[in-house]
Amino acid sequence: MVEEEGLRAKEIDNAFQMSERMGTRDTSSLISREPEPSFQRSEQSKDSIFFRDGTRQIDFVLSYVEDTKKDSELKAERRREFEQNLRKTGLELEIEDKSNSEDGKTFFVKIHAPWEVLLTYAEVLGIKMPIKLSDIPRPNYLPLSYMLGPVKLPATVKYPHPEYFTAQFSRPRQELFLIEDEATFFPSSTRNRIVYYILSRCPFGVEEGKKKIGIERLLNSSTYLSAYPLHDGQYWKPSKSPTHINERYILRQNWARFSYFYKEQPLDLIRDYYGEKIGIYFVFLGYYTEMLLIAALVGLACFIYGLLSMENNQTSMEICDPNIGGQMIMCPLCDEVCDYWRLNTTCLHSKFSHLFDNESTVFFAIFMGIWVTLFLEFWKQRQARLEYEWDLVDFEEEQQQLQLRPEFEAMCKLKKMNPVTKEMEPYMPLCHRIPWYFVSGTTVTFGMGLLLSSMVSIIVYRLSVFATFASFMESEATLQNVKSFFTPQLATNLSGSCLNCIAILILNFFYERISAWITKMGKLVGYPGKYTYMFNLWRSEECDPAGCLVELTTQLTIIMIAKQLFGNIHEAFQPLIFNWWRRRKSRTNSEKLYSRWEQDNDLQVFGQLGLFYEYLETVIQFGFVTLFVASFPLAPLFALINNIMEIRVDAWKLTTQYRRPVAAKAHSIGIWQDILYGMAIVSVATNAFIVAFTSDIIPRLVYFYAYSKNSTEPLSGYVNNSLSVFLIDDFPNHTVPMGKKDFITCRYRDYRNPPDHENKYVHNMQFWHVLAAKMTFIIVMEHIVFLFKFLLAWMIPDVPKDVIEKIKREKLMTVKIIHDFELNKLKENLDYEYSNFIRNDTVEDNGTLSNKTSI
Repeated sequence: MVEEEGLRAKEIDNAFQMSERMGTRDTSSLISREPEPSFQRSEQSKDSIFFRDGTRQIDFVLSYVEDTKKDSELKAERRREFEQNLRKTGLELEIEDKSNSEDGKTFFVKIHAPWEVLLTYAEVLGIKMPIKLSDIPRPNYLPLSYMLGPVKLPATVKYPHPEYFTAQFSRPRQELFLIEDEATFFPSSTRNRIVYYILSRCPFGVEEGKKKIGIERLLNSSTYLSAYPLHDGQYWKPSKSPTHINERYILRQNWARFSYFYKEQPLDLIRDYYGEKIGIYFVFLGYYTEMLLIAALVGLACFIYGLLSMENNQTSMEICDPNIGGQMIMCPLCDEVCDYWRLNTTCLHSKFSHLFDNESTVFFAIFMGIWVTLFLEFWKQRQARLEYEWDLVDFEEEQQQLQLRPEFEAMCKLKKMNPVTKEMEPYMPLCHRIPWYFVSGTTVTFGMGLLLSSMVSIIVYRLSVFATFASFMESEATLQNVKSFFTPQLATNLSGSCLNCIAILILNFFYERISAWITKMGKLVGYPGKYTYMFNLWRSEECDPAGCLVELTTQLTIIMIAKQLFGNIHEAFQPLIFNWWRRRKSRTNSEKLYSRWEQDNDLQVFGQLGLFYEYLETVIQFGFVTLFVASFPLAPLFALINNIMEIRVDAWKLTTQYRRPVAAKAHSIGIWQDILYGMAIVSVATNAFIVAFTSDIIPRLVYFYAYSKNSTEPLSGYVNNSLSVFLIDDFPNHTVPMGKKDFITCRYRDYRNPPDHENKYVHNMQFWHVLAAKMTFIIVMEHIVFLFKFLLAWMIPDVPKDVIEKIKREKLMTVKIIHDFELNKLKENLDYEYSNFIRNDTVEDNGTLSNKTSI
């Protein structure tokens, strides 16, 4: 395998020189060609994707504007050299003068790859092409698949082409391949991939002693303004030509429509049009969305359980009871300005907390640990099946990049021997890379510092405004009616969560850790008379007596919904507005034809990082669904709803609002899969800690089994048991509320000795029992979930058995077809040589006979 890759690398290294030699033979005909006949633009359809002759298809377009600055001559010379070298490789160019463009100042260079060029680079890049119709049937649907009829697409859309046995293209074996029509043998995605490969390696001169190569350098220096392949046609109407299929229109009608949110995706068509790299992203997003349906249903069931059991929750009943919660005087929540308060004022808050903090929380946390394992294991199977269906079984990412990046190659002055290819290759020593590592590290450190400062700022805000909210709500008469549910804690939590969400939208990174860290900061509060303070100024927040989980739930709810809503609105309207503005600026000469290449030029650029941000958005959402799902069981449901819309938003913007991306190959989701695996492992620990330290489940269980004295209602008295007593006279003078009170003690949430104990305010034995139970729960839950994870990973094969059999069958058939072809070719050659031998022998015999006769 290594030797094959080495040979392939050597082939690619020599490809450009091969094409140059091939193109040099044709250059004279290209340069000396008769001038193009006069062309009437008014007679050309604005949907045309062909040269002026109407036969040569436009595979790529470059655009530029003549620069009036001092480096204009340099840029013009670069363009001349670059275009001349493109012609030498065999590419055909046609230039549209600026007088014909809509804005009157933009030149367009249309590029066509002739048949010979496509054949050469198809062999160089190892592109697989069909050699015979496959006899392997497509996978059958389940017996109840008829119930899924409404979500199915027409067979002609789902499977636009028959299944074929394929082999890497080879010019000597050209007759082996199913070439019915040279114009359609190579799909448009393959054509633009080949042309971009040439563009990225084409030289445009030598400057400052360095060889300058590649279209990306020319784009970065504004020598060219844009480089892009054309869309197939208008997305709102089909092609008028019977020989040309407008795949963009088919995608718009069957995929990029919001009304088709319930339909499956035409994955093969997406792959044919955009290439495997974009295609596999939509396969992953669709599969992830399907798996979320299961998690969403279970999470919704847990939420409904909490809703139905809310009124019968013993903790809430005691808090809301005027004779229990109404008689408990709670210690002030802030210094001086906050007054004492009665526990039953948090009645509604305790009921809301029960929605997410109940017995089903533990079950759902364990279920999601198993779900994420099934998700990843089944994705490996789906990915393996995809590799077979899309001819990516033998593909490696490195094959596409065996030749070093042209920009990197031009930067390197040193060379070293490649141990595989035994060729000298550009090399950058470590001493030259260290400064770049330093710059990268500094940038990352600065970003993390910015993130940390925003987190601290939000915490300071929460701690500083709580007293303000409490004082304002106490003094404002109009708020007395809403104090029962809109408490200072809730006001602080909501406003802090909103600010947190805004900071996340700005920074757009590590938001899970922000939420978790902010929530955990409210846990180390101390106790009355000895509270903890941040910077010796702001007193730490306390959790509600009903538990701390609801605060994390509130933050995650606001952040998740707001972030996803903002993301979808931004993705939909940003390109729409920008495209409208660009068209408005460019269309100044309305009497001129607004051609296909001009229409695409005015669209947004998807860019090389386009997929990175799409994957990042999905992985961040995956973090919400897995890392903190114990505190928010509705997270999978919100993620499901978002993804259903996300698929259509991404499809719509790619099909209608963006230039067509250059097709690229990929056989997996790459490094993102490793990130998902890491998050899956971490999620087990985070959910175990959330249930143990943020939820109120463990303290209730400890009371249930160890401290309850009521056999009929074991949780009766839990609220009183979970609140410690503090003597008001022990308050420091600078923290005690103003005015005299007719009570001498107040309650606070903790497990500490009472003031009459010899070790007053020290943690009592129940605290250590609860802590031990929490740690035990974490260990037991992690071991149970990890045991299931390893068992499932062992039981579920990475590659399904039927896929292995299909791969073996295709390899066998491919070898047999090539063998038969070579054997037949050998027989033909032997027959031809034998016929020549017989003919020559007959001629010699006749000559000898005639000589004897003459004698």
